[in-house]
Amino acid sequence: MSPAGLRRRAILALATKDLGVALRTPAVTLPLLIVPAIIYLALPLGLILAARFAGGSMAAAELAELERFLSALPDAIQLQLTGLEPAARMVVLVLGYLLAPMFLVVPMMVASVLAADAFAGEKERGTLEALLHAPVSERVLFGGKLLAAWIPAVAVGAVGTGAYAIVATWAAWPLVGGPFLPAAVWIPLALWVGPAVALAGLATTVLVSARVRTFQEAYQLGGVVVVPVVGLVLAQATGVLVLDARLLLLIGAIVWALDGALLAIGLRGFSRDGLARHL
Repeated sequence: MSPAGLRRRAILALATKDLGVALRTPAVTLPLLIVPAIIYLALPLGLILAARFAGGSMAAAELAELERFLSALPDAIQLQLTGLEPAARMVVLVLGYLLAPMFLVVPMMVASVLAADAFAGEKERGTLEALLHAPVSERVLFGGKLLAAWIPAVAVGAVGTGAYAIVATWAAWPLVGGPFLPAAVWIPLALWVGPAVALAGLATTVLVSARVRTFQEAYQLGGVVVVPVVGLVLAQATGVLVLDARLLLLIGAIVWALDGALLAIGLRGFSRDGLARHL
């Protein structure tokens, strides 16, 4: 087998081992189960139920405020909302557009949790010293740690978005009368921006994880990368910007470029000696 093939096999073996260990750790698995369940399932169901029960009792002032907000939206969104009852408009607007950036939090959170366990978890379990003496290159070690966090994050984001689409469409059907999630927003969000954001989160967290002693420290310090996503959620929810396919493609391209810079910095500063100093 060629050197490149051996390197890929070593990276995959290390990633598989790391993922298996992480998934047996309650501090890692609980956030991976609870947060996606809340965002992908409980959130749409709760909002749709609230809209169905409260939609017919909206006050005149609330209806006027809704109309003012809708009038500032792009024509394509207004067209989709034309002819719908107020409750149905709220469901389509909130679940189809306003909360869309929130779904970037899940792949980033999954990546950050697993990446925080990458080295800080090894230190807590007392296995890092053995890992440092493993007969693999530093590039393989770095690549294996990244892969062990990135692939599950992308998978959870894609599967979760699919589950969200099914649950939201089913629950909102009596109000909306059919599928309502805009493909031009959700497809690039799940398949282009989500993986890029997950990689940015885990690259940052791996850098932190290699320099602190505990999983909790690594996760808390690495969590700062969620701040830009929260800002995007607020901007979308307040109408400062409205995501569309072109904007998402641009955001994704910027984040992928940032990923490349973070990975280059991380790999350049990654060394066994540096890890050993933080034991």
